[in-house]
Amino acid sequence: MSNWQQRERYLTDVAERCLRGHKSFDLRRSHLVEASQISKGTIYNHFPSEADLMVTVATAHFRRRLERAVIDQSLYQDCLTRFLMHHCWSIRDDLLHDRFIISRVMPNPELLEQATEEHRCAFELAYGDYVQWNHQLIKAVGIVEGFNRSELVANYVRGAQINCDDASKHYNDANLYHQFSYALSQLMGHSDKRIPKLSDYKNWLASLEVTASAA
Repeated sequence: MSNWQQRERYLTDVAERCLRGHKSFDLRRSHLVEASQISKGTIYNHFPSEADLMVTVATAHFRRRLERAVIDQSLYQDCLTRFLMHHCWSIRDDLLHDRFIISRVMPNPELLEQATEEHRCAFELAYGDYVQWNHQLIKAVGIVEGFNRSELVANYVRGAQINCDDASKHYNDANLYHQFSYALSQLMGHSDKRIPKLSDYKNWLASLEVTASAA
């Protein structure tokens, strides 16, 4: 990784930290100067416009989701369980780290048009890969005709992410993930299939706490 890439990743990490707990993307490039201790000129070289900053943060978000998808691929053999647990992990990750919910603002075609080609292409690649991963997994579980299941699921997941953040839900609430998974499986048209039990979510959360303590 080049020094340029390392610095951009660092600036993106700083931007994400600055946005923790925020309900709107109110971060500007000028705010990063003090937060990162990097000169204004350098920051503006990395992010030629405010749109570039927002798009880069969104790209980092979807890359993180794709990295988690690889882990979930190895953890859960059953496709439905993998899909549900992946999105449960995503909600937990947002709540645990008090992340800005990027689905509040992205994807946004008008914003993407304002971004430079490099940042726009990076976002479209990460976002496109993530959408494709979700679609393929929904297909593997089994497409139920009658509705656009991928669209229904995507809208529900987005709404759940925002609602959990607005309601300040606790990241360690097993009932939250159990109810979320039940609703998700219904929208997918698979009410006949077994989803993880409440006790499974309690054990899952406990294992994540143990792993975090050992790290």
